[in-house]
Amino acid sequence: MPRRTHDHAAEDGRFTRRRFLAATGACVGAGLAVPAVLPASALGADGKVAPSNRIGVGMIGLGRQAIAHNLPVFARAADAQVVALCDVDRWRLEFSKENPAAVAAAKQRKIDLDAMEGCFRTTDFRELLSRKDVDAVMITTPDHWHVPIALAAIKAGKDVACEKPIGLCVAHGRILADAAARAKCVFRTDSEFRSIPTWFKAVSLVRTGKIGQLKAIRTVAPCWNTPLPMQPTMPVPPELDYDMWLGPAPLAPYTEQRVHAPKSYVAGYDRPGWYGNRTYCDGGICNWGYHPLDVAQWGNGSELTGPVEIEGRGEFPPIDGLWNVILGFDLRYRYANGVELFYTNAGRNSTSKQVHVRFEGTEGWICAWYGPDRLEAEPESLLTAQVNPEDFPFVQENEKRNFLNCVKTRERTLADAEVGHRSSSVAQLGYIACQVGRKLHWDPTVERFVGDDEANQLLCLLPGREPWNVT
Repeated sequence: MPRRTHDHAAEDGRFTRRRFLAATGACVGAGLAVPAVLPASALGADGKVAPSNRIGVGMIGLGRQAIAHNLPVFARAADAQVVALCDVDRWRLEFSKENPAAVAAAKQRKIDLDAMEGCFRTTDFRELLSRKDVDAVMITTPDHWHVPIALAAIKAGKDVACEKPIGLCVAHGRILADAAARAKCVFRTDSEFRSIPTWFKAVSLVRTGKIGQLKAIRTVAPCWNTPLPMQPTMPVPPELDYDMWLGPAPLAPYTEQRVHAPKSYVAGYDRPGWYGNRTYCDGGICNWGYHPLDVAQWGNGSELTGPVEIEGRGEFPPIDGLWNVILGFDLRYRYANGVELFYTNAGRNSTSKQVHVRFEGTEGWICAWYGPDRLEAEPESLLTAQVNPEDFPFVQENEKRNFLNCVKTRERTLADAEVGHRSSSVAQLGYIACQVGRKLHWDPTVERFVGDDEANQLLCLLPGREPWNVT
């Protein structure tokens, strides 16, 4: 089948972190110059979108989440065409009829492999971004790559759908949100929770006053993280461009539990190893926890701001371990409107079925549960209450459908970069509160802690990570 892969390396065979960031343009300050342009084929006098009236989509990252949830929607969309695939693992690029694992994954997720045969394929996202047939990208990489690749995509004039969370710390998220706003690109923070009918309805009832004045929000997220000591160094699999996988992260010896299981798409393993290492991810508190926190922000009407007070406690493993993210947490936030948000994890053996958001008001409460999705309320009449569309003017639709529609109309998505940054920040602020072990006062306008230099240091430079230039 026709395909192309590319190995990008420095002449000496290895990038330093400084050279890598300089080459990608990913290490940028708040003054990043991003051209305020639209994708060349996104708009036209005849109203058509992309060649043959279809949006050209480039998939960056082909791991578990991409194959199970993201690629299938784009591949089946009548108004889109997946034209390019990128992954640092060459085996994943063999998403074709010649790969039995790809055939099994495609059958499970109803993906037409025949339609994928002509896709451009590369291990270097910069090659994908340089293509004129790519109008929009779906970024499904480890979390440490979200901001650098999204910034590069915006600079290249692409519209962006990016997996949550937005970055690994508050300062990085602010850079991305500002860049997206300056460029006027269409940006969708990819989380399905606003698209789930029961969660959508819960927010509509809260936002239209059906439970009276909102007083408190209680939410739970699963936390599968466990400690793991540093593992023996292993040979890098020949199909993996490990230096590109590390990207802006510090150099580190390869071991499978740092990256992902080899030769796996959907079945055969759960969350990859990087999910438990703070250099690449903040663990369940920020990654999975983004889902319910985003709904809490939306229901509270605080999606463009944040809390003013945070306190909590957390359970931490040894920081020098390979899997070293927070294991447990119990947090309380207070917003300027007086609403309190309580956020905790369901325990190390928890499942997604325990995830919920409960909105409590002066005239009742409503609780949305995940997996299987259901609503509970008091009084029960809330479950059949009707909401006037003029009072809650949002459309309940798949998040990727929302993105594609907005690429065509140039309207704001339901969760753009600013919303994604603010919802990510709620989790990130909670992590910091657990680290310092005291009540913190937050100014959501300037995004700084009030009178706390130690906590402010953690807004950008996090333990074990190379600092970015964010000034």
